Amino acid sequence: MTQGRLIAVVGPSGVGKDSVMTALAQARPGIRLARRVITRPATAGGEAFDSVTFDDFATRAAAGEFVLHWRAHGLRYGIPRSVEVDLEAGHDVVANLSRAVLGTARARISRVVVIQLSAPAEVLAERLAARGRESAEDIAARLRRADFALPAGIAAWAVDNSGPLDQTVARLLALLDQDDSPRTGTRKDRAET
Repeated sequence: MTQGRLIAVVGPSGVGKDSVMTALAQARPGIRLARRVITRPATAGGEAFDSVTFDDFATRAAAGEFVLHWRAHGLRYGIPRSVEVDLEAGHDVVANLSRAVLGTARARISRVVVIQLSAPAEVLAERLAARGRESAEDIAARLRRADFALPAGIAAWAVDNSGPLDQTVARLLALLDQDDSPRTGTRKDRAET
């Protein structure tokens, strides 16, 4: 049996990563969603995640319970080792990752596909304001970090997510079906060129 792919979704805050991931899993039942563990209050809303304290997170990380973990925006994020079971069973697993952990993901998991979502700054600002989790200052800070490069040696499919969600999902499914994951550089979504 072929091992499944970790489909790493990256992009700036407000680009719609969680919406795209959920829609991918709904469109293709064989795709599993990685449920992140985050040191964010459970009442924060947004994605479905497991809320833990900083101390609990540190204990779990030290015990090796995460295949990947990182810090961002004053929080800790982790992907549980349970995703390895799905990957070994041949299921693709989609996960919202930080670009900073992509190299580690490639080193630990044999099949990784990176999807880099983007949208214009005005779309990002509207989406961030609508979710109601950040102050105006926090939104401004996130927008300043919106135009980012991937780490050296990490290739990705670059897909604009400023249009209808169903169009983005259709493009991504077509790319995933081709199974010719980008190996070097950023590859533009073929549907956009």
